[in-house]
Amino acid sequence: MTLSANIDKPFLRVLAGESVSPPPIWLMRQAGRYLPEYRETREKAGGFLDLCYTPDLAVEVTLQPLRRYHFDAAILFSDILVIPHGLGQDVAFKQGEGPVLDALKDVDAIDRLDPAGIRDRLAPVFKTVAGLAKAIPESTALIGFAGAPWTVATYMLEGGSSKDFATAKSWMYGRPKAFARLMALLVEATTDYLIAQIDAGAEVVQLFDTWAGALPETQFRAWVIDPIAQITQVIHEKRPGVPVIGFPKGAGVLYEDFVKLTKVDCVGIDTAVPPSWAAKHLQPHCAVQGNLDPILLVAGGEAMDAAARTIMEALRGGPHIFNLGHGIVPQTPPEHVARLVDVVRQGV
Repeated sequence: MTLSANIDKPFLRVLAGESVSPPPIWLMRQAGRYLPEYRETREKAGGFLDLCYTPDLAVEVTLQPLRRYHFDAAILFSDILVIPHGLGQDVAFKQGEGPVLDALKDVDAIDRLDPAGIRDRLAPVFKTVAGLAKAIPESTALIGFAGAPWTVATYMLEGGSSKDFATAKSWMYGRPKAFARLMALLVEATTDYLIAQIDAGAEVVQLFDTWAGALPETQFRAWVIDPIAQITQVIHEKRPGVPVIGFPKGAGVLYEDFVKLTKVDCVGIDTAVPPSWAAKHLQPHCAVQGNLDPILLVAGGEAMDAAARTIMEALRGGPHIFNLGHGIVPQTPPEHVARLVDVVRQGV
């Protein structure tokens, strides 16, 4: 692929298929509760959605980890649930509970969702992206993102987080036409949302399918691979040169089919994926992003250093972006993040 953005940025060079040594690094949830400055800014904002929808504050928390660690990429500070909120569904974040949504109960509830109004309702997010495009260092790439349709659908149907996704799966198996209708609406809304982020200044977009691993193979193909393939195709056609990163957490052996069939430019791998397997089965098709255990970042020390070097050694033969297998957890000591960046920048 041809990148229209600044190819001098190491992060974008890797997404164009180049092997860069040492690999560029950024970390999922690099802006978050482990940083004292983030906690201070969030207090000013009030609620979590208020923070996401206040561009000056969202820009500030996005920049905070860059000031400390000089990561190779910044990722828009927002949340995957702004899409259902932008569609008109009630979404709230309650202390100690996490996200709480007014769960969709029937087809009429789907009909009341409004994909046409999503750009207007989520205008503050695009303003944040535009502000970041001006504020980040010249060598830093800007990532926009969205939740993938399956993962977002689980929250919309369950009314929040779930351990077994029983309600979402009951719709998927027992009300297939209604479920397909919701997923088609989410593909449309997510594609439009990501294109609007690109138009505001995002150079790369990432799709987070956090609950992809909850689905059996047939459903994984239908509700993880197919929707992400549709979104990726439209972005590649309408905004050529903008790479797409897919992160189907828990995909296991289906990771290989995921990268072949979605045609993403990069795949995020979770902690369970052996880097040596990823080098053999995934890197021939796209760049690989990952995959240090976030709890190793909590533990720090030699165990973390050795694991980071093992990952880099396994993936050094192809395009690799260093990251975690999931997001930074709140109890992570900031000094451990600094040490990890030093280890990665030393290379192998």
